[in-house]
Amino acid sequence: MGKATALLLAKKNIRVVMVCRNRQRGEAAQKEIIRKSGNSNVELYICDFSELGDIRRFVNLFKENFDHLDVLINNAAVIPQHHQETKDGYELQFGVNHLAPFLLTNLLLEKIKKSNIARIVTVASVGHRFGKIHFDDLQFAQKPYNKLVVYTQSKLANILFTYELARRLQDTKVTVNCLDPGHVKSDIGVYKDGGFVQFVFRNLLRPIHKTPEEGADTSVYLATAPEVEGITGKYFANRKLKKHLPSLMI
Repeated sequence: MGKATALLLAKKNIRVVMVCRNRQRGEAAQKEIIRKSGNSNVELYICDFSELGDIRRFVNLFKENFDHLDVLINNAAVIPQHHQETKDGYELQFGVNHLAPFLLTNLLLEKIKKSNIARIVTVASVGHRFGKIHFDDLQFAQKPYNKLVVYTQSKLANILFTYELARRLQDTKVTVNCLDPGHVKSDIGVYKDGGFVQFVFRNLLRPIHKTPEEGADTSVYLATAPEVEGITGKYFANRKLKKHLPSLMI
């Protein structure tokens, strides 16, 4: 879905900076996006979001090459099959899905605030409705590891981060919003379960599958649409504002 987002932005003749983990796949995606969009202003940086030090390295490099940032879209996410840890020792989903964009966003705020009007967009999930922040065991070191339970925790964290950051930036020209992309058919881990979960996602949910391009639509809408200028601290789905969320379990 990240590639689809970058392609839709490039088609709008926007200068796009892609941040990818794998250089070979990133370069292939970059070439495809340039070819399909006709926009040569598509740049590639390599960064491993499972390593906080690599995020700091990337941000330093970005700051050397850019004087401002108009839009930041936090899109990266993982759903591993089993309990894994980042290189810094954090549970992988909480580390990549939440801590990485949390750090990246805060380190880039200086450049974001230099834009005349700037937007921060984070891809969350409707799965946050089932989420709970397990403060007693964020690492899921004591609890049995359930990848979907851990995923919903990370997506709830995305939304809480969005709301709080929007509050802190309310007197600036920076807006902060999040979204549910819908059920997008992608390479994320729920399709590699090999059991009941894979059956549900591949078959029972097939009628509501979205293509990556359809899933990326609301991200691009929040990043570029003039009608959402000034709107901040909100949650969207299918380009529509969701006014109410269920009780957030913390």
